[in-house]
Amino acid sequence: MGNEFDVIIVGGGAAGIGAARRLAAHNRAALLLEASSRLGGRALTQDLAGYPLDLGCEWLHSGDRNAWVAIAEASGFTVDRSDPPWTKAHPGIVKDEDEQEAAQRAFGDWEERLRVVAAGSDRASDALEPGGAWNDYVRAFAGFMSGVAPEEISATDYMAYDTASTNRNWNVPLGYGTLVAASLPTSTSLRLATPVDRIDLTADGVAVSTRAGTVRAGAAILTVSTAVLAGDAIRLPSGTEPWREAAAALPLGRNEKVFLVIGRDAAFEPNTHAYGNLRDPRSASYSIRPNGWPIIEAFLGGDGARILEEEGPAAGFAYVSAQLVALFGSEVASAVRPLAATSWSRMASIGGAYSCALPSQSQARARLAQPFEDRLFFAGEATHPFDFTTAHGALDSGERAADEALAALRDRHPFGGRDPLAAA
Repeated sequence: MGNEFDVIIVGGGAAGIGAARRLAAHNRAALLLEASSRLGGRALTQDLAGYPLDLGCEWLHSGDRNAWVAIAEASGFTVDRSDPPWTKAHPGIVKDEDEQEAAQRAFGDWEERLRVVAAGSDRASDALEPGGAWNDYVRAFAGFMSGVAPEEISATDYMAYDTASTNRNWNVPLGYGTLVAASLPTSTSLRLATPVDRIDLTADGVAVSTRAGTVRAGAAILTVSTAVLAGDAIRLPSGTEPWREAAAALPLGRNEKVFLVIGRDAAFEPNTHAYGNLRDPRSASYSIRPNGWPIIEAFLGGDGARILEEEGPAAGFAYVSAQLVALFGSEVASAVRPLAATSWSRMASIGGAYSCALPSQSQARARLAQPFEDRLFFAGEATHPFDFTTAHGALDSGERAADEALAALRDRHPFGGRDPLAAA
């Protein structure tokens, strides 16, 4: 590796790629170091059974203001603006309309009570109706949204996202992960499978140590997950303890996916949705034949995702298969077969799904986003004030951190008095 760059980016997910794009637009020399053998981070598309399936982020949330939409279309990716499957219930399910309406109303009431709770304990579980018949339904949906139980959710934080969301959810048929990984500028130097183990401040910038050696730059942008940042995998300069504490206040929740292949003709309507047992807090949300493909995608959050983390993929397949049989009948058991299951919580370089502020810790996002000594800058979905949990929030945060690094470098003259940004 060379030993001088304008900026070193640590982490090749959406935030790192966002930072690289902004630096490339300013003709700056950037090096991106990624611990894993691929780009994308929590955006990952894999070709499974001949279909590009998103194992991580999948939806262009708030699509009408999501920066990835313009990037996708400029790069030749199709953006599907039709309604997502969860807006269209599968017609073949026998369901109790009254129960479904009651469950949805209970969830809406819980969200309304969060406003009161935010001014007090800020603990989302305090908005649950004591002894409420639909509390398990609320717990399941809180798991989808935040990856954790209501006891671990800041009401203030939850509402910040909910208020900012435009509820326009679009899709990239070739895969969100494909889009993210394809968006790194060719001018950015890239080193995959190169985990960073230490970052030190120097007189003129930073020194970033890896197993392949030490590389130097005027600044570094750290985009790793809060699970990694709060841990001890990367040794940071003295004085960064508050940043680690902020990361610990924004832990990653649990969200996993299980994919099944529809192996023969079955009465599954394309681009439809089903929800499992309304009274089971582990229930999955089922996307049925997305894009018309012979696939069922089960999305699990919180306690449901814990099944995969603690018991493994076989237990996850068994659980969702049993729910599908309960929804569609016993013939489903012979109509579908397991295809793949995710394990985000078990990945050392990531450690979970997306961040959720603990009660009374919503301000940790702003604290984590602060620069350190105008040398070290922080990005990632967890640093966004309201678009956390999203790939566009990560992208925007990477651009923000890159702008901060550019401004800091303009104010000083690293590399022996040469100002690398004088022409910017």
